[in-house]
Amino acid sequence: MNDQLLQPEEHVLSTLEQDGSRRWIYPRLFQGKYWNRRRVVGYFLIILFIALPHLKINSNPAIFLNITRREFTILGFKFLPTDTLLLAFFMISVFLSIFLLTALFGRVWCGWACPQTIYLEFVYRPIERLFCGTKGHGGKPHQPVPLIRRLMMYGVYLIVSMILAHTFLAYFVSVSELQRWVQQSPFTHPTGFLVMTATVVLMMFNFSFFREQLCTIACPYGRFQSVLLDRRSLIVSYDQSRGEPRGKISKTETESRGDCIDCGQCVRACPTGIDIRDGLQMECIHCTQCMDACDEIMVKVDRPLGLVRYSSQDEIEGQPVRKLRPRVVIYPLLLLLSVSAFTITLINKKSFDVTVMRNYGNPYIVTDQDLVENNLQIKLVNRTDAPETYQLKIEGSDDVHMEVMAGTSLQARETKTIPLLVSVPRASFVGGLREVDLVILARDNAEERKVTCQLLGP
Repeated sequence: MNDQLLQPEEHVLSTLEQDGSRRWIYPRLFQGKYWNRRRVVGYFLIILFIALPHLKINSNPAIFLNITRREFTILGFKFLPTDTLLLAFFMISVFLSIFLLTALFGRVWCGWACPQTIYLEFVYRPIERLFCGTKGHGGKPHQPVPLIRRLMMYGVYLIVSMILAHTFLAYFVSVSELQRWVQQSPFTHPTGFLVMTATVVLMMFNFSFFREQLCTIACPYGRFQSVLLDRRSLIVSYDQSRGEPRGKISKTETESRGDCIDCGQCVRACPTGIDIRDGLQMECIHCTQCMDACDEIMVKVDRPLGLVRYSSQDEIEGQPVRKLRPRVVIYPLLLLLSVSAFTITLINKKSFDVTVMRNYGNPYIVTDQDLVENNLQIKLVNRTDAPETYQLKIEGSDDVHMEVMAGTSLQARETKTIPLLVSVPRASFVGGLREVDLVILARDNAEERKVTCQLLGP
């Protein structure tokens, strides 16, 4: 039966063997210049991730995502559910930044800044190499690892995962609240405990088993690169014109060969198990380990560095290279517009939000005094951390009378809907409409907002 099936030439996926079984990848470690640079960036990002919940900006955590109260604090600025416009500009800016970085530098995010790569390569793999006896050079262990050492390794994995899970939870419940929870029984805060437990389980599954498959199977970013990259984007590439035909070094062979000696170290160094010599591939995360591996071999065989290097498809093929192209012009312009809109909107934000709504029922009534009364509602949101009393008045219209039907004092972060009764002479309506300016004053009249209200009449 097996003879009737088509056999794959090599691997269907880089993480699968020909028979469909899991191919476990134990990448060799080459500590070249790019590895050292990535290690500095990686440990900096790890320290930043751990430190951010503890840092204070304007007496608030640097990043605090309070989902229960629907408040996000980012770098000292507080964003409320009413800040949908700010959120839209922020998300547009993030996506445009990703598009621009990918168009210029390929998958630099995946290899240099993605949490999956950072924690796997600079936290979990070093622990694995320590217990498997491959510290400093990596690769597959030469001997079976004793069970006790594997258990110890997974125990360290568990401790690290718990630390990372608690740090992750601190972004959502604050450090002080998390410290209080740790000192209490899990039954007093079951939701937070379940979230932390689920995070630990997912981290253990990911970093001890799933690993590179998250990048090659689950993550969609590798598939997006087909539309985000162009032939002049910076990628990790193999120079075929210089390296082919590849072959082992031989003193007796007279045939001219390329610089690639077919040692396979670039494949052994790849954390996703691909062969960079096959060209640009979806699984490549641009971690530059193949570049460090190849450069180390080129030094040993006394040949020029850069057989595997950062380059572009056009440059490798000897075609003219143009740095300026439509997408690297359009993306920055769109990004500039989005960031400018976000900044302007943020600067113009007041300490309170105002929304004027029309009340239910009849849009207006006409009194015996020939006045038209409109029942309105004003929704006030106190964005500050202190109580505030607001003053409401009509500006520039002496014939308009307004009656505030409830108190205008709000507690910190409180949202309150206040009924208003606005009376206007019937003769002042034109075509059934009349506009008035409602002014809201706060902070002892130091801050004001003006809202134009449209009144309805006969």
